[in-house]
Amino acid sequence: MKTILKNITLSLFAIAALSLVSCEDVLDNEQHGAYTPEGFYKTDEQAEQALAAVYAYYSNSGNFYNIFFLKNLLSDDFWSGGGNRGDNAQNEQMNEYTFNADHPYLSAAFQNFYGVIYRSNLILENLPGTTPVQQCAIAEAKVFRALAYIDLISMWGTPPLVDHILTPDEYQQPNGDPAALWALVEKDLTEAISSGVLHEKAGAGDNSSYRVTKQFAQALLGKAYVFQEKYAAAIPVLDQVIASGKYELLPGSQYENILQYTHENNSESLFELNYLNDPQNTAMSLYVMMTGWRSEKMILPEGSDIYNGTWGFCNPQKELYDAFVAEEGANGLRLTQTMKTYDQLVAEGYAIKSTEMLYGVEGALMWKTRKVNSEFVEGVWGGSHNNIRIMRYPEVLLLAAEAHLKGGGSQAATYVNQVRIRAGLPPQGNVNMEDVMLEKRLELCGESVRYQDMLRWGIAGKMSAQGTQTPTLLPNGTVTYAQLNSASVAGFKDRHWLLPFPQAELTNNPNITQNPGW
Repeated sequence: MKTILKNITLSLFAIAALSLVSCEDVLDNEQHGAYTPEGFYKTDEQAEQALAAVYAYYSNSGNFYNIFFLKNLLSDDFWSGGGNRGDNAQNEQMNEYTFNADHPYLSAAFQNFYGVIYRSNLILENLPGTTPVQQCAIAEAKVFRALAYIDLISMWGTPPLVDHILTPDEYQQPNGDPAALWALVEKDLTEAISSGVLHEKAGAGDNSSYRVTKQFAQALLGKAYVFQEKYAAAIPVLDQVIASGKYELLPGSQYENILQYTHENNSESLFELNYLNDPQNTAMSLYVMMTGWRSEKMILPEGSDIYNGTWGFCNPQKELYDAFVAEEGANGLRLTQTMKTYDQLVAEGYAIKSTEMLYGVEGALMWKTRKVNSEFVEGVWGGSHNNIRIMRYPEVLLLAAEAHLKGGGSQAATYVNQVRIRAGLPPQGNVNMEDVMLEKRLELCGESVRYQDMLRWGIAGKMSAQGTQTPTLLPNGTVTYAQLNSASVAGFKDRHWLLPFPQAELTNNPNITQNPGW
């Protein structure tokens, strides 16, 4: 599948390039290699090329970079980090809640989501759907459109509803109605699931498929129901994913590698962004470089596989570490494979250089998301071939547990205990929402889930002081704190329950009403 997508994408780029070729002397002749929507979406090969354009756009590391930092820096799990104060003002503004409507991450992420929707709409509007290949492309496009809208609705509330290719007189769409937006998500996913053409894994051990699957579509539908508090509707959909037997948790001893390239498309991965170990099709990834340790300031022991040259952003807050310790102890199986304290790192031969410090580090570094030499493509500085996980099976289990708790089901404890037992924790006889919320925070930290959960659970207000100070880790293991912004300026405020629509969108579209407080 990696090779197929690579070839399809390159073919699509070639078609796009050919469409730009023209010459004044042959303007009246047929232009070879140029396609119109009416003339392109005809064959199975063209259907695959169009679908590959959706995959390629969503998988673009620059697009993912904006979405990742938007979601994770707005949570209570991470510090901005970097080399020093002012190293990246965009990250700091996002993490400290001092951003405004013209912040680049907002504009880029908003545009990226609609880029996915536009490319999906091209398929849905133009493919005739007369063959199984075309029908599958249509089903996958519906899943991608729903995936984009789940993020747009949950973070912006009333993004414009765009379910077709807009004509010029339709470009300035008004705010969407949440009920209609969610109805589109449900319709897209329900139709994709019932189409009978989506791919499915042969079993939990099958790692051969890198495409959208029926079970991923079901998981997204269940997530959409939970986000709307339609818990009774979510139960059977999520239960079907679990009962399919096509996904299972890896052993606890493998947890530290769960996001590493050695475990790509493993038994608990519902969907991944696919990257090639190919120098001709790999570029430096800002996401990868920004989320590795600030290794230039560190001593790395001989034989360490840690990549030396990443930039040290997105480091765990002590509150997250303390939540792990309270649940599973300082030597917990999952904790020690998720992050390493400075003392633990020193014991393994790592240290901060005597003349340096680690800014935005509160005593621990992420281990689960570490960047290693062997994941980088030979000859490409900062270019990783490690896939990015979009949804893992534990998220399905914990969404299902929430749905059962709130929707009158009986399997909440069963699903939570699967996650707990894999983490080396004893099962619980009964669970409540606090248990589900905690397990989800610990299990999926750093995986772009926490922020949207905090909004819908109504607990984001606990970040009211975030951004008033920042930590620094010194070579002797001491953590110092510097004051940043006043509480009146920084931290989560009432207006932050919804993100602001990007200023560029408001400038270009007077029909959008800005969210309250912005």
